[in-house]
Amino acid sequence: MRQQLASMENSTAHGLIRPVMPELDTLRGIAVLGVFFLHAFSWQYGGLHFGALGRFFLSATQPGWIGVNLFFVLSGFLITGILLDSKGNPYFYRRFYTRRALRILPAYYSLLLLLLLLHSSSFGFVGLSFVYLANLADLFGVACGYGPLWSLAVEEHYYIFWPAVVHRLSTTRLAAVSAGIVVFVPILRAVCFTLGWGKDGLAWYTWFVADGLAAGSLLAIVLRTAITRKRVQHLCALLLSLGLLLGVLGRPFGITTRERLLGAALQQTTINIFFAGVLLLFLLTGTSSKKNYVYNSVLRFFGYISYGLYLNHILAFRMYDRICLRYWPWLVPSNNHFELVVLKFALGGGFAVAAAYLSRKYFEEPFLRIKDRMARNADAELPPWTTPHLSSLQNLVVAERLTSFVPTSRD
Repeated sequence: MRQQLASMENSTAHGLIRPVMPELDTLRGIAVLGVFFLHAFSWQYGGLHFGALGRFFLSATQPGWIGVNLFFVLSGFLITGILLDSKGNPYFYRRFYTRRALRILPAYYSLLLLLLLLHSSSFGFVGLSFVYLANLADLFGVACGYGPLWSLAVEEHYYIFWPAVVHRLSTTRLAAVSAGIVVFVPILRAVCFTLGWGKDGLAWYTWFVADGLAAGSLLAIVLRTAITRKRVQHLCALLLSLGLLLGVLGRPFGITTRERLLGAALQQTTINIFFAGVLLLFLLTGTSSKKNYVYNSVLRFFGYISYGLYLNHILAFRMYDRICLRYWPWLVPSNNHFELVVLKFALGGGFAVAAAYLSRKYFEEPFLRIKDRMARNADAELPPWTTPHLSSLQNLVVAERLTSFVPTSRD
């Protein structure tokens, strides 16, 4: 009990951990827009020929897949923080899993139903996705029918197993486990690449991408120690510099491609290290006089709708293609007609954004209110000797609104 109270005091000593951290919604907005633009431009039309403007858009949107890594780091940071801050709650597991289910599953299973009704994915793939095995579909001989679901599967595996790890281990041992995953996973990728085992799954099997989540988890632990703000600044600079240095020095040796050993092993590690630094940079800026730089209203809006936009944007683009092929085939993007790609992005993407907003406001929010109400009721049932924790636990109601996941790069 004393250790937990001390941890709570330490966590606010540098002012970075707060009930509401708006800068993280800005980060989420950046990540989801990267993925959104990737799928709208370079991912689908990289093989077509366009003019200078078209080629520029294709090149500029190609790195959007790294939004996946940013979401993993964010998710590891936020979820581990929530678990650590509620560790003393006697309803630890019930609270976490109930609230996660209410946040994630209604929209998730609605999407699976739409995929079936619109004949946009096979029954086999939807069945595997129903039990969170989308990223392992090829191990079952099933084609990936809707790419965004692979990363959701990774997140669900994390949600299933990580609470028990956090609950059972001391903070020191939890930090050691997180650091061990960060170190071990790149080694595992290197070994499997060298031996030719599971090379096709290096980008999406859970055991090959867990280091991003672990990196975020490690940050959550570090920021709940007695670390000073000055040391956080130094850590931020170190992570950013190390990420950039690895990228620059590793480029001649193949770190930019997963078709070579160095890239297969360390490409994602390099990106995760850099985004861990970016996360600290946003937290530091968001608690300084320059916080307006990371409180961008447009990006925060996209962070607000990120879960729904993640779920529906590829389906919206597919429906646009299907409708155009049937009624207006001349509107389907083709060589030397980049304006048709832009039109598809404006109409299909605009519909996806509107649908994501309506989903968040009128479909997801009611479940969030149920989640919050259940959390308050659970806190009211706590025995008297746990009352010092109540204010911290109630803050989690707000914090969990920031923890949805949106990574995707594969269709």
